[in-house]
Amino acid sequence: MKALVKRGPEPGLEMTEVPEPVIGPSDVLVRVAATGICGTDLHIEAWDDWAAGAVRAPLVVGHEFAGDVVEVGSAVTEVRVGDFVSGEGHLVCGRCRNCRAGRRQLCQNTRGIGVHVDGAFAEYVAIPAGNAWVHKIDIDPGVAAIFDPFGNAVHTALAFPCLGEDVLVTGAGPIGILAAMVARHAGARHVAITDLSEARLDLARRLGVSRAVRAEPGAFRGLFAELEMAEGFDVGLEMSGSGAALREMIDAMTHGGRIAMLGLPSREISIDFAEIVLKMLTLKGIYGREMFETWYAMSVLLQSGLDISGVITDRVPYADWPTAFAAARDGDSGKVIMTWR
Repeated sequence: MKALVKRGPEPGLEMTEVPEPVIGPSDVLVRVAATGICGTDLHIEAWDDWAAGAVRAPLVVGHEFAGDVVEVGSAVTEVRVGDFVSGEGHLVCGRCRNCRAGRRQLCQNTRGIGVHVDGAFAEYVAIPAGNAWVHKIDIDPGVAAIFDPFGNAVHTALAFPCLGEDVLVTGAGPIGILAAMVARHAGARHVAITDLSEARLDLARRLGVSRAVRAEPGAFRGLFAELEMAEGFDVGLEMSGSGAALREMIDAMTHGGRIAMLGLPSREISIDFAEIVLKMLTLKGIYGREMFETWYAMSVLLQSGLDISGVITDRVPYADWPTAFAAARDGDSGKVIMTWR
């Protein structure tokens, strides 16, 4: 089969022929229809310090995907040939304290599809049946392919109640925009989003945020009068990994405000801890998805009318993968999809 492979410990990827995966008794084989490009994939392609420490080549990359089940293992009972599925990319151990308590998102032994084991930038991918999310309704394959990042957005946006609240999102990348859309759908009064990219701010405006502003000193507080806010934002969703953005967000929060943090900083950052104490703020780290409560929430959100297809700005055939990666890397696109049919 055709697959996009990291051949060795150096920059670059290669589209090449590799053997089709062989499934075990508890696995399913998925014929891939569409895949999403994630920042993780860009790190692996560039072979930066993180990738060099985390990835062992050769490896088929890619972890955001959807497709049709074409084969099931002998022990599989809940997934059938012909099911259209998305894949949960975290493989948990099932044995640690958190896994046994039903908190699989906290498994310390997690391995990642497309990072630690062969992934989905290929014509076929094998995954445990328990990691296959069967779609019960017709769904755009591109939308199904981004259930992984959509789950990150849902997990972050619903970390704290949004109903009637004023929400600030820092970082208008695809996940930040998705989180803003979820917060708005969940009943937030106002949802403001900030970024340095005018193209991404324009995309956020088209997808329904209350205000989209360039991230500059004082810009967050400048929204107070514009949105008729008396005291500050109630909920913050930090999606950028920027220390400056987090500091500005903390300054713009109301007393007792709550911040969910998904963005990963590339270096250590400093914040005014006294401000957190004196304003009695709550900061909560978010990673991945709650398996599988978040997946239920994602499906219900789509069934209740949330349309996230607009966050997809590029759909590129897999054979032209360099164009897709370039679009994902330029910082102005929304979600980039590679099609495999």
